[in-house]
Amino acid sequence: MINDNLKLRGDVALVLKDKNGNIKETREINNLVVSAGLTFICSRMAGTSAGVMSHMALGSGTTAASAGQTDLVSILGSREALDSTSASSNTITFVSSFEAAEGTGAVTEAGVFNAASSGTMLCRTVFAVVNKQADDTMSVTWTITLSAS
Repeated sequence: MINDNLKLRGDVALVLKDKNGNIKETREINNLVVSAGLTFICSRMAGTSAGVMSHMALGSGTTAASAGQTDLVSILGSREALDSTSASSNTITFVSSFEAAEGTGAVTEAGVFNAASSGTMLCRTVFAVVNKQADDTMSVTWTITLSAS
């Protein structure tokens, strides 16, 4: 009998900078890969035509992350196209920058998606408020690690 236990771990790094590029705040947070995200991963292994993860969004929702969620609770602005995606042997990293006037407000949630609207949410995280002012920028680096244990 073979018993493989595949685990997914998500780590999110936020860096908030003021208009002069000075770091105001940094955070490191864990995330939840939601049920729709797990289904997406399995469908991609089967070769379906579901689009790859391409966008990230910030929101102000404070509802705890749960497996059945399919979108952010309260998006701030719109989903932003990813700046980069890189994969290694057991990780994939998504990076997105929210420039001045993008995702402005009391940021408490973030997610990764495969479309600018609708589509599938891979993962979501909720965290203590990060106040992004209109002239601030925020970079989000989201790393998903797969491991067998």
